[in-house]
Amino acid sequence: MGTSTVPRRTAAALPPERRTPGPAAAALCGVAATTATLGVAELLAGLLLRLTGTAGTPSPLLAVGGTFVDRTPPWLKDWAVATFGTADKLVLGVGMGVTLLVVGALVGVLGRRSPSAATAVFVLVGLVGVAAVASRPGSAWTDVLPTLLGLLVGTWVLRWGLQRLAAEAAPGGGAPSEVDPSLLVEEPGAPSRRGVLRAVAGVGALGVLGVVAGQALARTGRAARDVVAALGLPVPTRTVTVPPAALSTVPGHTPFVTPTDDFYRIDTALFVPRVDAAGWRLRVTGLVEREVEIDLEELLAQEHVEAMVTLTCVSNSVGGGLAGNAVWTGWPVRDLLARAGVRPEADMVLSRSVDGFTAGTPLEVLTDDRDALVAVAMNGEPLPPEHGYPVRLVVPGLYGYVSATKWVTELKVTRFDADEGYWTPRGWSERGPIKTASRIDVPRGGSVEPAADGTVTVAGVAWAQHRGITRVEVRVDDGEWADAELLAEPTVDAWRLWRWAWPAEPGDHVLTVRATDGDGEVQTDRVAAPAPDGASGWHTVRVEVA
Repeated sequence: MGTSTVPRRTAAALPPERRTPGPAAAALCGVAATTATLGVAELLAGLLLRLTGTAGTPSPLLAVGGTFVDRTPPWLKDWAVATFGTADKLVLGVGMGVTLLVVGALVGVLGRRSPSAATAVFVLVGLVGVAAVASRPGSAWTDVLPTLLGLLVGTWVLRWGLQRLAAEAAPGGGAPSEVDPSLLVEEPGAPSRRGVLRAVAGVGALGVLGVVAGQALARTGRAARDVVAALGLPVPTRTVTVPPAALSTVPGHTPFVTPTDDFYRIDTALFVPRVDAAGWRLRVTGLVEREVEIDLEELLAQEHVEAMVTLTCVSNSVGGGLAGNAVWTGWPVRDLLARAGVRPEADMVLSRSVDGFTAGTPLEVLTDDRDALVAVAMNGEPLPPEHGYPVRLVVPGLYGYVSATKWVTELKVTRFDADEGYWTPRGWSERGPIKTASRIDVPRGGSVEPAADGTVTVAGVAWAQHRGITRVEVRVDDGEWADAELLAEPTVDAWRLWRWAWPAEPGDHVLTVRATDGDGEVQTDRVAAPAPDGASGWHTVRVEVA
């Protein structure tokens, strides 16, 4: 016996009160349209990066995130770093994703009453992403194509879903919706409301997969170290030896050399930039007698040295962990600048990263006797992608925001009155010299148990790069300052470990530490926030001695 399918009525045949989809279904349409937009855009952006190696940022997620970071005021940056530490970028990425999904849901709900208005808002939000992509450093006209195509697909998904749901809305829905009859040509077997929701949810899931695939494509091979591995790291003409007397065996004490995997990462890149090492070039431009351009092979052929240098982020709070010490291998910056011939009127070098970040470094610290390096290795291995592969700057004595440019591609010799680095117009100081700092690592607070002899080991680290540390003192409550034992100092460009045997008395106590640098200056007790030139104050720890 045959069966027949009865066509559903078109939207035009439905009473007006039956053409408004429910809010949850409409919100799902908006979310699906958002994920479809991002999925197509991120997938195409990943393919574009793989095929062309564009210097721009075709990913709308990264472009919008980068634009947000660029416009972040100092107080918000400090709060993010203090609250989330090195996970700040992950939090930003999750926050962006949640925000976009919420906006998409709201657009879908708006579409219950007016699909035209919802479409206009959706397109407007998408064009913000297009504008962000176009504004990123190194962008080309082709970089905006993935976002534009994604926006077209997402807009169609939004309109189609809303119109189909309107056609299948249950009686008593509400006021009439605007319906595009061209999207509602009814045929036998047209999808039911449940079928429409399943289709919309499927599109949303495909969009999420597209985002994941696009990011994976963009990161595959990103900053791969094959070129350095093939050419081999240079054999340094001067090496670093860490004496045993500089090392500590106190449990919980900071290691003198920070393991690469534990080294802090603070920069403006949401994801590690994709660098084509084979095509990488470093240019010296500006106020020079002759411009210089070298590739990675030529750089690796120069006379490199090893240097032990502690780097510190200006966002580090008193007692914070945004500092690390490593052995760096690189070519002295002064030798590269000498090849270019610096003009006498210059007083600053503006270093530029592949992602557009810039740092303004005083010329004198790049040309004096300190180990300012064009670095290619960290702790005996090629630079990890997160720390600047293939090449970065390492400059002792300055906070990283004015000196430690990762993924560096240009050194522009210039003047402070003519150029400024990335963070200077955002309220941070111009030159960023390191402040003398000290930190208590052991104990970190809470209850402590004295040893058999009644003492508690207090240990920590102090730094004043390129000045060195000559004294560390510890105070219990408001008592007298006591000298801590200083471990060996292989170089004034690295931090110095210290320890003190405290004849502890039972009860609640406050431990305070301060350091004196090689110039004889005692660490200030004046409390200052990281902005605009680094935090200051004495680190304290509250403990309870049993």
